[in-house]
Amino acid sequence: MFKTPCSKLTGVVGANVFQRFGKWTASRQSSRGLVRLCRGCSGEWVTWQHRSYLQRQYVMKSGAELHQRARAVQREAVEDRQSPPLRGSAVPRSVPLLPGSDPLPKAGGRTEAPPAPGPGPDSAREERLERQWREMRLSLEDLPEVYALLSKIKLTALVVTTAAAGYAMAPVPFDPSVFVLASLGTGLASCAANSINQFFEVPFDSNMNRTKNRPLVRGRISPLHAVSFAALCGVSGVSLLTLLVNPLTGFLGALNIFLYTCCYTPLKRLSIANTWVGAVVGALPPVMGWTAATASLDPGALLLGGFLYCWQFPHFNALSWNLREDYSRGGYRMMSVTHPALCRRVALRHSLALVGLSSLAPALGLTTWTFPLVSLPINLYLSHLAFRFFRDSDRGSARRLFFCSLWHLPMLLLLALTCKRRQRDAQSQALATPLSAPLAVLPPMPTLLSAPVLAPPPALAPPPVPALLSCPMLSLSPTLQS
Repeated sequence: MFKTPCSKLTGVVGANVFQRFGKWTASRQSSRGLVRLCRGCSGEWVTWQHRSYLQRQYVMKSGAELHQRARAVQREAVEDRQSPPLRGSAVPRSVPLLPGSDPLPKAGGRTEAPPAPGPGPDSAREERLERQWREMRLSLEDLPEVYALLSKIKLTALVVTTAAAGYAMAPVPFDPSVFVLASLGTGLASCAANSINQFFEVPFDSNMNRTKNRPLVRGRISPLHAVSFAALCGVSGVSLLTLLVNPLTGFLGALNIFLYTCCYTPLKRLSIANTWVGAVVGALPPVMGWTAATASLDPGALLLGGFLYCWQFPHFNALSWNLREDYSRGGYRMMSVTHPALCRRVALRHSLALVGLSSLAPALGLTTWTFPLVSLPINLYLSHLAFRFFRDSDRGSARRLFFCSLWHLPMLLLLALTCKRRQRDAQSQALATPLSAPLAVLPPMPTLLSAPVLAPPPALAPPPVPALLSCPMLSLSPTLQS
């Protein structure tokens, strides 16, 4: 009678031990498989995406013995399965028509056309070849278009325009040769910076709809070709500005290339501070135009740079607001993606700052006092759209602010050039101050007139004159005394 309880107790204990041993063995096998999978890719840098990929390789369920590897779902072609016809029912069959015979008429007088031939193996093979990667050959006829896309020709044109405005606003006589050389050197420096920027961002531009058709992403040009083009433009542009314009302008051109390629480009994936660094890069071209004309950094040059610095925030923040999905897909840290409220505040703040900068222009001697008045309507309209963007935070308000910024900057620079203080007024104002100082130092006029006057030497007695000459009609004494 004691054998039955003992055998039951032994069975229960053995089952528990076996179950726990089985769980430990399964978990140990799964951990070994995970370690083996990590060892297979030890030569690569394990990133957060790679870790997520490793997590998806195993499906783990706590408290159960489910340790299986997940497999990708394979899409199979769905075949039409028809039930077999019943016995005795008519089976429709397609009978090929003889050449020269008409198709059979249907009910209603309509004729049925023969079925179109299905896709054969040749057409399927052609479709498969079209989806594969193909080598793209670059011809000489396509080089201008590729170079224009590589250098962002529209952005380069804007940079050259602002540099030309800075040269025209300088209070010096206009020199056409220096103007052309400064514009050409600034444009070449901009082409070099944009080309290097695209070279660094090829893996990220391929994930964005806005940049997926760039030449390096599409493979229209090799990376070595792009870097060679950038180096040629950069060296020639900086050398042109340094040797033929002045060293200060050449230094600013090299600084602009460095800030755009080595500071702004990497910061786009690290911090939202990239927007402020990019604003400094965009503010340098008008300063370069001013220094090309005057060879010095004056308050007027800094004021023109301030116009470009403040204008870029409503312009770029409104643009990036409608491209948030693209920027997040590419991995860029923009204010519109990570700090949307700050993005709207910064756009409004710098739009209002343009009103204050316009009031400083006549105080610094750059324009007349009519410039703050004539530029006030466009500055207030830009600020109004920035306020609506701050309040509504939708795509429509961002789009209106962006398109307004496109015509606001050319209009502001044109008004500043129209209200520029002329060189004659500046010279007359500069000459008025030095002449008034010496007059205050001179002694008063009565003091000069009251100075003692030396007595004239005594007059000599005239020689004796003959009686004939002493006649009043022939006397010469009044003429000699006078």
